Amino acid sequence: MFGANLRKLSTRYPSISELSRQLGINRTQFNRYLSGESFPRPDVLDRICEFFGVDARILLEPVEMLTAGADPLSNPFLSDFIGAGIKGIPEDYFPSGFYRFSRRSFLADTQYVVGLIYIFREGEVTFLRGFEAREAMRAQGLPDDAHSREFRGYVAQQEDGVTMVVSRRHSLTSSFNFLSRVTSFENNYWVGYVARPMRETAHGTRVARMVYEYLGRDGRKVMPAARTTGFKTEKDLLPFHLRLLQVNDPFR
Repeated sequence: MFGANLRKLSTRYPSISELSRQLGINRTQFNRYLSGESFPRPDVLDRICEFFGVDARILLEPVEMLTAGADPLSNPFLSDFIGAGIKGIPEDYFPSGFYRFSRRSFLADTQYVVGLIYIFREGEVTFLRGFEAREAMRAQGLPDDAHSREFRGYVAQQEDGVTMVVSRRHSLTSSFNFLSRVTSFENNYWVGYVARPMRETAHGTRVARMVYEYLGRDGRKVMPAARTTGFKTEKDLLPFHLRLLQVNDPFR
């Protein structure tokens, strides 16, 4: 099993000689490991595991199980359930680019948050990135620098929309989002809700409606939108955002 695993891991590198050099292992000895004729000493095994990002189970279990286990969504146990919706979301289903969003503030019912989200793809996976409003961070007594305000997440396709799991750095706070496309003239609006996991309290909102408006990558749309982000009152919201948020109807 160790030899078979090592052969699979070695296919990522064009030259066994170069791989042996990077590992600091004699080429002849490394070939013995590949063929299963020999096993490395504990210190050499530790060096191999650290280099390839695996652990000592490489001696006993298929390497696919070791590398998949590092990513729970790609693990065979979840890949057909959660992982399947994350890969290969069509661009026409949820396009990459900038989105302007509006939602009621979790801190005060009379205030709303307007912000920007950037959706992008790396390989088969769709990611998002954005920044909390400075006012929201200050109201919670948190630092308002860009490093602290940044949040990231991933997008998954659902039968009637997309879901997003979003978190600030070190999982300090997180949220679950759902969006479904709204029929409109330019077909560029999504509406849904955002929920934040927290204990039930007598005050404060945990779930709120949310609107996404697709802006694409056109700087003539994105830059003016960026200058209007932050805390807003109801009268400051864009008319169609206000209509979709249904501010006078309770969320169900």
